[in-house]
Amino acid sequence: MSEVQHLACLVAGQPFTGGPSLVVRNPYSGEVSGTVATVGRAGADAALAAALGFASTPTRHQRAEILDRTRAALEARREEFARTITSEAGLALREARYEVGRTVDVLRFAAMEALRDDGQVFSCDVSAQGKPRKIVTTREPLRCAVAITPFNHPLNQVAHKVAPAIAAGTPMVLKPSEKTPLVALRFAQLLYDAGLPGPMLSVLLGPTHEVAEHLVRHPDVEVVAFTGSVPVGKRIAATAGYKKLVLELGGNDPLIVLDDADLDLAVTLAAEGSYRNSGQRCTAVKRILVQRGILHAFTDRLVARTAEYVCGNPMDEATRVGTVIDEASARYLEETVADAVNAGARVLAGGKRSGALLQPTVIADVPRDARMVVCESFGPLAPILPVDDLDDALRLANSTAYGLSSGVVTRNLEHAIKAIRTLRCGTVNINEVPGFRIESSPFGGIKDSGLGIKEGVIEAIKGYTFVKTFSLPW
Repeated sequence: MSEVQHLACLVAGQPFTGGPSLVVRNPYSGEVSGTVATVGRAGADAALAAALGFASTPTRHQRAEILDRTRAALEARREEFARTITSEAGLALREARYEVGRTVDVLRFAAMEALRDDGQVFSCDVSAQGKPRKIVTTREPLRCAVAITPFNHPLNQVAHKVAPAIAAGTPMVLKPSEKTPLVALRFAQLLYDAGLPGPMLSVLLGPTHEVAEHLVRHPDVEVVAFTGSVPVGKRIAATAGYKKLVLELGGNDPLIVLDDADLDLAVTLAAEGSYRNSGQRCTAVKRILVQRGILHAFTDRLVARTAEYVCGNPMDEATRVGTVIDEASARYLEETVADAVNAGARVLAGGKRSGALLQPTVIADVPRDARMVVCESFGPLAPILPVDDLDDALRLANSTAYGLSSGVVTRNLEHAIKAIRTLRCGTVNINEVPGFRIESSPFGGIKDSGLGIKEGVIEAIKGYTFVKTFSLPW
């Protein structure tokens, strides 16, 4: 067992307590990974006051330097941070290392964007109604942002909120998941050590009504960025009031495999998309829609490939699939599989649960109205649904309430273009998993997956700023 971490919430860079200690347990072993001294309403008010009262915004160069020094510090401590992620989230160590690498990219790209000025100059004498003046635009930071992040990417999701806010110069109050707070607090300390002024970031945990709801409702908070479940996201939208909202909610992402697909590639994408990160990604493959002509060959190969995904102790180097976040979640997934089986589906591989471990599971003959394909199943499940042709696949792909990402495996350019034009979602990847992106590219969904406002470093900076327009007589 690794050393137990004892941490406190951070208000403007300083430890702050006031509530009971939160105990964080390893989902695999049940051992205590750490404790966090939480805060109440007083801590939330102190964090807001620090952010709203901050006026010494670092220059672009200073913000870039802070982000770059944090990147270098994180690179030097990659293994330490990866093991913290695994100890509190139960993700396989290889997945935790990958997440740290992605976070390094977020910091790198945010540092680059901090130096970039996307302001514009408009000549005003281009119209008979104009004058010999220039209109200039510039971006200015908001007074205060609030971010609420989930458990499934406990470091990278935090970085995707915090780093763009720093690049923009906007102070932020962060509320990470109470299931995975340790790595978020350690990341904040890296930022402070790199020179981030304390009032630009506070990290709080505590009772929902005293912390999260209070922050979301506060009239001086100008933007709320949330990644998490649809019900919570809609509750935030209903209660936040007159402010910007950036909501990244659930996904039910299809992988469409057509008759002309490279079968080896299709099987690789299906397995990686379904099982990486224990299937706990909003962009994970949640439905595999396979054209009937290759259905049996694809299914046989996916069953064989699934056997390669060793499920077990997340700290073991051989493990490829660790736990889901807790035993209750694993039990829910187990019940979801049982519901599909009762409706006529067949489990071809995996399906066994031990505590919070659920084996990677291939399910065939899944009814189109089964819970695991209508709702989001947040775990290592690979449900296969036969489709007649591309049109049938597109109808089925668009039939749920979600619209985040999708993948299409085909060698036919016309099929690829039709899929891109027809799929109602934020991202369509051809011959790649639905979740493929880089940390600076736009990311987000529509329908119940979000309001269509994108994240990714470049778009997120826009969310944490406003455009000021001014004119000069020249």
